[in-house]
Amino acid sequence: MGKQWNRAEQAFMDYTKVMSQYEEAISLMHWDLRTGAPKKGVEGRSDVIATLSQQVHEMATSETMKQYIQTLKGNTDDPIIQKSVEECERNYEQSSKIPSEEYKEYVALQSKSESIWEEAKENNDFELYRPYLEKMVEYNKRFAAYWGYEGHIYNALLDNFEPGVTVDVLDNVFPKVRKALTDLLQKITQSNVEVDPSVLTGHFPKDKQQSFSLEILKRMGYDFDGGRLDETVHPFAIDLNPGDVRVTTKYDEADFRTAVFGTIHEGGHALYEQNVDTELAYTPVASGTSMGIHESQSLFWENFVARSKAFWNNHFDLFLSNAPTSFQHVDFTSFFHAVNEVKPSLIRIEADELTYCLHIMVRYELEKALINSEIEVKDLPELWNDKMEEYLGIRPTTNQEGILQDVHWAGGAFGYFPSYALGYMYAAQLHHAMQQQLDVDALVAQGTFDPIRQWLTNNVHQYGKMKKPLEILNDATGESLNPDYLVHYLTEKYKKIYLYE
Repeated sequence: MGKQWNRAEQAFMDYTKVMSQYEEAISLMHWDLRTGAPKKGVEGRSDVIATLSQQVHEMATSETMKQYIQTLKGNTDDPIIQKSVEECERNYEQSSKIPSEEYKEYVALQSKSESIWEEAKENNDFELYRPYLEKMVEYNKRFAAYWGYEGHIYNALLDNFEPGVTVDVLDNVFPKVRKALTDLLQKITQSNVEVDPSVLTGHFPKDKQQSFSLEILKRMGYDFDGGRLDETVHPFAIDLNPGDVRVTTKYDEADFRTAVFGTIHEGGHALYEQNVDTELAYTPVASGTSMGIHESQSLFWENFVARSKAFWNNHFDLFLSNAPTSFQHVDFTSFFHAVNEVKPSLIRIEADELTYCLHIMVRYELEKALINSEIEVKDLPELWNDKMEEYLGIRPTTNQEGILQDVHWAGGAFGYFPSYALGYMYAAQLHHAMQQQLDVDALVAQGTFDPIRQWLTNNVHQYGKMKKPLEILNDATGESLNPDYLVHYLTEKYKKIYLYE
């Protein structure tokens, strides 16, 4: 670390390192559950996760932790220890309000609920999943009450993922963005330009999709000596320790975009964790500062880089070298337009750039109403379908393509979905700031990603939780959250594709 710690500082850091090691074991088991663990092992694995999670919970809320906080708060010159103490104090205040046994029950429910959700989704059976979701909602309401909140009860859950963001902020920003996007969507639908998505269809073998995806991850700078790519039902990235940050994806042989863009998205998350300053390793501040900032990194790579004309100018030949014969005669312009087609879709992770935020607003409105006891879980399928029809103009015909499509609620992540839309706004703002210092399009067109990744590391990745979300944004861009950059980016991009002006 470059300096000598005193006895109390060393003891505190040793204590939190043990907690980090427990969390690594828990994360590894979660990864295993979601990448092919045998069904018969799920219950036993869930119990092990619950036991270890209870141990971490007890350490985080112990008298020992309380004493460390009291001893070191305001009494250390080391900035890493200072921020670590602040993070531990926040967790202590929150976690100590939940009874240990209740927390253990909740963690066990999380693992079982995710497993049941997978089965329910596969069989289009909401009723199988409903009792687990009902319990998840009740636990989250109870936890919010334990923690306390100002204003809306949902604020207590938002704070877990995006500190400083409240219902008032979202209810102010989201309607404005929704209006801008729906106005833009209307102009696009009135355009005479037709985009033909059929040029992207056709059987695309999984192994060839994997080959292309692996090469793109390498070019992005993902370190395969410190990670790996695996298959799962719902893609995710997970950091086990600084030298083991894993990416997962889902392959659809009828639509290569699911895996290719999904892998790049998760790769953006992984680059964040791989490039946190090594001095923060195994401390409470060694991971991304918020879900929104994390999402800004994945969306930056997925959309601002990988859906750009500059990217495909450079990578189209590589793509064709992996693509089957049916793709070989597709002209570049048709391909690029098809990749960027604007068309409301039922599945969030397959949504186009322009309509993506509308998916988030559907989920935000529903989970906010659930936590506020304005609606019941049993009514969710119909309410979901109504919202989809209202916001995107399309209606699911099955629960599999509707209420059952996302894993987040199964894992209890209420308050998480708004981070996706916030992350998109953050990404647009960071992209604008980066353009003032780098010729981003030229670098992407050359396939030279190192300066881009280094800019993100310098301004975002390295800090871990040493900076709060809006500190990251302010320091990197010179201003606080400004959604106008996202609206401008989408408007300018789709003007060129659809030529509606």
